[in-house]
Amino acid sequence: MPTKIKLHDFLEVEYTGKFPDGAVFDTTDKDVAEKNNIFSPQMNYQPVTICVGEKQLIPGLDDALLNKEIGKTYNINLKPEEAFGKKDIKKIRLVPLAEFRKQNIQPQPGLQIDMDGQVGRVIRASGGRILVNFNHPFSGREVIYEIKINKKITDQATQLKSYLELSFNIPDIEAEVKEDKATITLPMDLPEQIQQELTKKLQEITKVKEITFQTKKPSQKQSTPNQ
Repeated sequence: MPTKIKLHDFLEVEYTGKFPDGAVFDTTDKDVAEKNNIFSPQMNYQPVTICVGEKQLIPGLDDALLNKEIGKTYNINLKPEEAFGKKDIKKIRLVPLAEFRKQNIQPQPGLQIDMDGQVGRVIRASGGRILVNFNHPFSGREVIYEIKINKKITDQATQLKSYLELSFNIPDIEAEVKEDKATITLPMDLPEQIQQELTKKLQEITKVKEITFQTKKPSQKQSTPNQ
């Protein structure tokens, strides 16, 4: 019997996102990105490990993985509400010029901004109020994803590391699991409350029984004695 994908399975996948006209806007393949003029040196083009049901992909694509088979490639058609959302007139707002001045930003049409955790794009910049569209740039558009499900990831250390890196964009994570006890080494300290919430989530999705967080110590250069 083929292996069917279940909630909280960890999968290594590759994908390419297109609009119905064939224009590529997202991919894990460097060659595809270069061929379609969307290559970015900041992107790490390689297969990614995701946890099904944790919305590490856009919602409709994440949902579509359930009950699919390992080792197969699928084309998934998504409506706007399943992808980047419908256009919402309430997300087009007038923002006082003073808010831009607080951040030392000179607003101009087309400028992308981050305001109170919301990403928007300036539509019109004239007078004391600036018109900003906080809809996703691809909102209101149908998309098609070709997704290849390479394999299921069962190694718990890899699961822990990949989940934290992808969900929280935390680099340089180390994870070790021995006898259902995990030690996760992070490049920064996390508040106790955050550690507790993360522990609960990671135990739920990886089935590790105990999790300990520690902070990576900065490397120290050995000093050379004076001759």
